[in-house]
Amino acid sequence: MTTLKTQRLLLRSARPDDAEDLHKIFKSEAAMRYWSSLPHSNLEETRDWLNGMLSITDKQGEDFVIERDGSVIGKAGLYRFPEIGFILSPEHWGQGFAREALTAIMDRAFTVHKLSQIVADVDPRNSASLSLLAGLGFQRTGYRRATFRLGDEWCDSVDLVLQKSAWRLASNSRVP
Repeated sequence: MTTLKTQRLLLRSARPDDAEDLHKIFKSEAAMRYWSSLPHSNLEETRDWLNGMLSITDKQGEDFVIERDGSVIGKAGLYRFPEIGFILSPEHWGQGFAREALTAIMDRAFTVHKLSQIVADVDPRNSASLSLLAGLGFQRTGYRRATFRLGDEWCDSVDLVLQKSAWRLASNSRVP
């Protein structure tokens, strides 16, 4: 079981008993506004989603549950290499937790998993995520219209990429 520790967070492999904590996030309309599915209507839906996360092999991806002071506040990782994704409970937005978690995950992705790039697919209305990823060095590579449907709404996608070489340059300029 892989764990990553940052200054304020513990990132660890998911467990079946995380379902209830994750359901608190996945039932939130605010948290799920730009996610790839509608808010979960019941705990069983979250359990099914979690089972998918648990079934990922080490060769397919690496996803983490994010804990702060022993409480689950979100998830982040590479569900399928090389695509990164993350979701946090709204009460933890704007405090730098996503940046902190993603930095640790991307360092690991480039060094341990030897990825040459990491990609992201973001709803263009999600300005907070776009800003966060731009601040981490991601570059926009495309815009796709009507890429998926959530309920009655068609959603667009902004495609982003972070090359290992750009991450290395940014890492060298970061203060420890």
